[in-house]
Amino acid sequence: MSLSRGNTNRTRPQKHQNRAAFKNDLHDTSHKTKFINSLEIRGVCQRCKNILEWKIKYKKYKPLAVPTKCTSCLEKTVKHAYHVLCSKCASEKEVCAKCCQNINIEKQEDKKTDILGKLSGLSERKRRTVLRYLKNQEDGTQKKTPASIKTIDEILSQMDKMDLKNDDDDFKFSSDEYSDSDSVLGK
Repeated sequence: MSLSRGNTNRTRPQKHQNRAAFKNDLHDTSHKTKFINSLEIRGVCQRCKNILEWKIKYKKYKPLAVPTKCTSCLEKTVKHAYHVLCSKCASEKEVCAKCCQNINIEKQEDKKTDILGKLSGLSERKRRTVLRYLKNQEDGTQKKTPASIKTIDEILSQMDKMDLKNDDDDFKFSSDEYSDSDSVLGK
């Protein structure tokens, strides 16, 4: 890149490129490295989990030597590096132990993955109907009326009740009721 102001486009490719991916235990077989690689990250939001996994993957993670002080209970109970809350306080407040953000977002994502897992047993028409409702709910393109929210909740509750190993006749749809998402969603 040139040093001239505003020139942010590179005209040549990167000069040195890695031929193999970085392995944090390639030359280091110490107990500390093995311990760090075996860590299970819990009690944090997805964003913080990705950050800590990156630190572990690229050998940037520095474990704590002694427990540190929790910012909530002010006791030396934080045993994981980069955390500011102990696991007890984080679980009581339902926040991330690292960034103190609300952790309910992660629980909602887990619920969504459960729903998507259940969809695999449905017929194509029913699967697309549920996916359309979920997409409209995420995009915010639908007008959220009490009737539309109730309809979506009914569909999801029926999905919870049904047994996917049997026929999906338990999941009752009438084609005229759910064929057009706009009429049900109140557009």
